[in-house]
This record gives sequence, C-alpha cells and structure tokens, in this order.
Amino acid sequence: MRIPTRRRLIRLLAAAVSVAMVFGIVAQTAARQDSRGKAGKGKNMRLLSHNDLQARSAYQPIIHQQGNRWIAYVGHHAGEALNPLTGEVEPNGVSILDVSNPQKPKYLHHLAGDAGGEEADQAQMVRACDGSELPNGDPSKTYVLRSVGESAHEVWDVTDPSGPELESTPVSGLMGTHKSWWECDTGIAYLVSGVPGWRTERMTQVFDLSDPANPVHIRNYGLVGQEPGSTGPVPEELHGPISLGNRVYFGHGTSSNGIIQIVDRERLLTGPAEPTPENLLFPQVSRLDLSSLGGAHTTFPVLGIPVKDHADFTEASTRDVIVTVNESTGDECDESPQIVYITDITDETTPQVISNFQVPESSGDFCQRGGRFGAHSSNENMTERYYRKLVFIAYFNAGVRVVDIRDPFRPEEVGFFIPKTTKNTEPIDGKTAIQTNNVEVDDRGLVYIVDRANTGLHILELTGRARQIANQP
Repeated sequence: MRIPTRRRLIRLLAAAVSVAMVFGIVAQTAARQDSRGKAGKGKNMRLLSHNDLQARSAYQPIIHQQGNRWIAYVGHHAGEALNPLTGEVEPNGVSILDVSNPQKPKYLHHLAGDAGGEEADQAQMVRACDGSELPNGDPSKTYVLRSVGESAHEVWDVTDPSGPELESTPVSGLMGTHKSWWECDTGIAYLVSGVPGWRTERMTQVFDLSDPANPVHIRNYGLVGQEPGSTGPVPEELHGPISLGNRVYFGHGTSSNGIIQIVDRERLLTGPAEPTPENLLFPQVSRLDLSSLGGAHTTFPVLGIPVKDHADFTEASTRDVIVTVNESTGDECDESPQIVYITDITDETTPQVISNFQVPESSGDFCQRGGRFGAHSSNENMTERYYRKLVFIAYFNAGVRVVDIRDPFRPEEVGFFIPKTTKNTEPIDGKTAIQTNNVEVDDRGLVYIVDRANTGLHILELTGRARQIANQP
C-alpha cells in the first residue's frame, strides 16, 4: 500500500474538509427547506408568522392602521377557551393583535363575547373606523363595530387596543346577526340583523353611526317576501352587504339559491322606509337569482378592470364585475361543489355570470382530507395594491388561493398556501385538516388567513409571479 506524503495528506485533508463543508451546506439548506415545508405547502406565497389565537375558531379578520401601528381584529365563532392574559376561560369574542411587525405578531387583548344561550357568545363580525374619518366621531378615537351573538351589535372604543371600552349598543333583541358593513367616510352602517316580525333571521338595518356614541336608526330593509305580513316563499336570508360608491351589493344565500342584489344607495337612504313591496323595490337596480346549487356568500365588487384583449373595442373594453363566492358547508364534499363565479355588471341592470374559478379536487384529493373543501370568502379590502388585479379566496382545506382577474373572462390561479395543522387543530369526524375560513389583506400588501378549526392566524406575503402582478416592491 502506498503511504501518502505530507503534502498529499494536506491535500486529502483539504478535500475532505471541502466535502464536509459542501455536505454541511446541503444539510443546512435541506433543514431550511424542511423547516419551510413544516410551515405549509404553497406556491408564490410564503409564511411570515403564525399566532394560535388562543385556539379559538376564527371567522373574520380585519387589519386597521392606528397611527404607526397595524392592529388586527379577528372575530370568532361560538365557543370558549382559556385566555392566558387573564387566566380565565372566556366566551369567544374578538382577538386583538399588534401586527406592525408581521413576523412577530403580539396578542394584545381578547374582547370576550357575551355568555348566554346557544351561539350567544360569538362575535364573528368586526369592522373598524377612525373617529377622525367619521363625520361626527371623536377624532382622537378609533372604533370597532362587532356583532354580539345572535342578538345585538356593539361599538367599542379601541383607541387603546389593549383596553377596549364599550361606546354604544346600536341595536339589541335581535333574532340573528352576521357580516355587516360600515362606511367610515359617511358613518352609514348596514347591520345584518334579524328583527322580530320579519320573516327572516338576516336582513339589513341601516344606521347612521357617524357619531358612534349616538346611533341613529334610518330604516329596515330586505327582499320582497321577507317583510312583516308577507306571504308565500321566503327568499334566502342575507349574508352580507358591501358598499361602494352609490351602490350597495347584497349577497343572499351561502350554498344554495343565491341572490345578488344591486341597490341604489341614495334611494335606500332617502326613499320611503315603510317595508312594503313597493318601497323595498324602489332602490333596487337589479337582481340576479342564482342556481339552487350555489349561493352568494360574498359579493365583492371590482369596478373598472381594463381588459387587455378588449383594448381596441370602442365599447366595454373596461369591465365591472362582482366576484361572487359560494360557501362550502358540507364536510368531505357532502354537497354540490361550492366555487367562485365572476358576474359581469358592466350593464348593471342585467348582471351575467361570465366565468368561474375553482380548485381541482384531484389536485390534492381534498374530498378525502377531512372537513370542508370549497370556497368560502374573498378579501374585502380594496387596496390599490391588488384591486383589479388579484383576489384572494379562502378555500377551507385547500387553504388560500390567489386568483388573477385582470382578464375576468379567464381567471387564473397564480398562487396558494395551505398551512400545516397544529396540536390545536380540531379533528372533524376523526380527520384533522386545515379549515381556512376567511382571508383579508392590508394596505401594505400582506395577506392574513384564519382557521375555523382552531389553528389560528397565518400572516403571508406574495412571492414570484403573484408578487410581480401586484407590482409589490
């Protein structure tokens, strides 16, 4: 056997060290990739951080800039959990987090729900306005509007988000509540309510909340057939409205018999308020009745989309649409497919469905994963970073999906993220699956998703092609 010389030994040692360094780098890279993999599965999206929200089932997140801070308010479904900040078990209400540093969200406060009967403790809906923007608000204050169980709506002073104080209770004694809308520049609020005497548990109460301390009721409003004293079939209950310009876009029904209704805002506010069929029809611009197989859970208006392939046409080269999102309600696909429809309202008197978006079930065997598979909601913040370009769809066990709508006739998925389950994720019929329930974006371009199976809040950012479409710096 040849005995190596000293010089050869040095060369061999150097080569060994180099190999070890390479393997070390590869191992470190693999470890980093594995760490990212443990965070979830995605394309053109990456996870910045996670907060468990005290293991509470979450519904709606909003993100509000308060001075130089960014505060997330997350409404919860019914239930209860331990609040480590107080050491008490509290009925689910609203989680309040400082997300100024999106990589290190800080849980500030749990605004507990109202303990009581079935569903009494939920506070699913939240909206926020600055008093400086409200016409008659206290300019030094920030306010949050929330639902209280199925019976009331409240306004809270959250100027100090760590110590909210009740400002007013616009309405109580209701049969139901859900996802309301609040115009910060006017103070008009469209409160989804169930007023005793009406034939549905969800219609609209219009309030002037320009001075949150002194709510003023304007009128009750619903579809013909829902009003007191009417007869015959009752139209599907309201899920939620979105106001934009001089129009209010109402979505009725969640997973079946959906109804899209476009209403003239000025006529709604100033027209005759007595709930007769004639008066209820007076502000209606148009109505589109959907199939018995799909609903109108979210009706997100996107106006003024310049369609590239229509640029040389003399008419309708720019389109107005409603991103209409159904809601999946059956576990393991025990229902009809619930997807997203793009409804053209360029001629708003005759809305027409022109395209759809759906996640192929075969791309992940989602029907077998457990829980719900299907659409539920879109983002509702109209930040210019994404408006007319991208929408974000919460898709339950398929996570959040990023959809390019620059050509609304051909929506295209350009990104997604499916979080990993955690020890808090609640099994459904013996299977543990992510249940991404709602999604929202902030004016910085960050994406927030929350989970209805107690997994918590995930803060995401776009990468790759999706980021390029949004022109994110």
